Amino acid sequence: MSTQRFVRPARAGDVEAIVDVQVAAWREMYREVLPGAVLAELSGQEARAEFVARWRAAVSSPPTSRHRLLVATDEGEVAGFAAMGPAQDPDRWPGTDAEIYALHVAPGFVRRGHGSRLLHAVVDHLLDDGFQAVYVWTLERDNVLRSFVERAGWAVDGARRELDLGGVVPMVRLHAAISR
Repeated sequence: MSTQRFVRPARAGDVEAIVDVQVAAWREMYREVLPGAVLAELSGQEARAEFVARWRAAVSSPPTSRHRLLVATDEGEVAGFAAMGPAQDPDRWPGTDAEIYALHVAPGFVRRGHGSRLLHAVVDHLLDDGFQAVYVWTLERDNVLRSFVERAGWAVDGARRELDLGGVVPMVRLHAAISR
């Protein structure tokens, strides 16, 4: 029996699973940089309701036709997701610069090719939409996303920021030029 693993546009019925992946991935990625109480809040009803509302809006009414939400599936189950669209940073031009707002694979589904399939699908969509470069923000310290995109040839571009998520979290921006 062959394993069925695909990437497709997200559907309304995927939203709860997308939130599950997001929370699990964030808990894993941020476990060493955020206080336990903050990580616990990610699983709370209030945070979940906010995540569900955001992803539901991303599926049902994206801000532009160039905003997309994709899911990676494994035997029909959502294993990961990626959200992308025009770059939002003031030093980027949204006409040609894109941003991956989120790219996560559930911890139980890592190392099965879902991240690679998602990244390839993201780039394909971005090229179809006329983008020439793509950016992603990630933790400055070593983490799964940073290692993954660096292995794919992305590089730090010098931009930094700090997020206050119940603790200061240093972030770096990585980029890649894309073309056909």
